[in-house]
Amino acid sequence: MLGMSARALSFGAIAEAYERFRPGYPDELFGTVAAYAGRPVRTALEIGAGTGKATRLFAGHGVDVTATEPDAAMLAELRRTAPPNVRTVRAAFEDLRPGGTYGLVYAAAALHWTRPEGRWSRVAALLEPGGVFANFGGPFRLADPAVEEAVRAARAPFLESDDVPSPDGTAPEEELQWPGTELERSRLFRDVRQSVIRRRLRVSAPYYLGHLSTVSAYLQLPPPERREAFEAITRVLPETVEVAADLTVHLARR
Repeated sequence: MLGMSARALSFGAIAEAYERFRPGYPDELFGTVAAYAGRPVRTALEIGAGTGKATRLFAGHGVDVTATEPDAAMLAELRRTAPPNVRTVRAAFEDLRPGGTYGLVYAAAALHWTRPEGRWSRVAALLEPGGVFANFGGPFRLADPAVEEAVRAARAPFLESDDVPSPDGTAPEEELQWPGTELERSRLFRDVRQSVIRRRLRVSAPYYLGHLSTVSAYLQLPPPERREAFEAITRVLPETVEVAADLTVHLARR
């Protein structure tokens, strides 16, 4: 199995599909972060902005966002739709140069691609005193157990699992999930909270396949195997599927 860094670098080639087939983020998410902050959020730094799904949410609420992203293709897609209050920086999180601080530092389904060494000290150094860190994301799961099992069986000859494992090994049944576990252990943050925003989406089978085409586990398959896997999955999918796309939100204060 390829490591996290190799999987993280697999997205640039499919930036357009990522923008098309990854769902955006709801206003409820911004409300959750803003309510936790307890004061106006005026500036933010985004870790691993991708094509700007979360960037547009926060910028649309008047936040001046500095969106960082190491991949040129993803960043080009982001810039195509970025509003004027977004500044883009092509850089991995680990390569950001010291500079100003922000009221909010956040990551949208990207933090697990960063290196663990020094992760939290870097985040803390980017935050104003009392500033907020937010992390959010979640799997895109078929809601019907029968359809999910059919897809799992169709995928099995090519791929055992398409999950991204917990970076610190936290079991799925544990109440507090990563990165809340690391934030709790860190002395740099306080008031760690975890909440879930429930989402159910009904999408077409081609959209669901399009989403799978952006998932790192499939991107790492050799192209012939990837094509065969998608053909096998297509054969067991109904015309439309219901998807559970819950967002787990972690918040902490500097």
